[in-house]
Amino acid sequence: MKTLAQLRPGQSARVLRVHGAGALQRRMMELGFTRGVEVQLRKTAPLGDPLEIRLRGYSLSLRRAEASFIEIA
Repeated sequence: MKTLAQLRPGQSARVLRVHGAGALQRRMMELGFTRGVEVQLRKTAPLGDPLEIRLRGYSLSLRRAEASFIEIA
């Protein structure tokens, strides 16, 4: 299983599934992480956390721990 946290800057992938339960899963889906959406890791902070993600025409920052719940292909 490959996760969003494992992407390198500049790489793109498609979301397969959002793991987790309850509020975390719901929050990720509200942010736009749904099956089939293309995501791109734009850059990481100097110490590796947070990650800047581009999806659905906007950018957002996620902690690496949160990104590890998003399965990609």
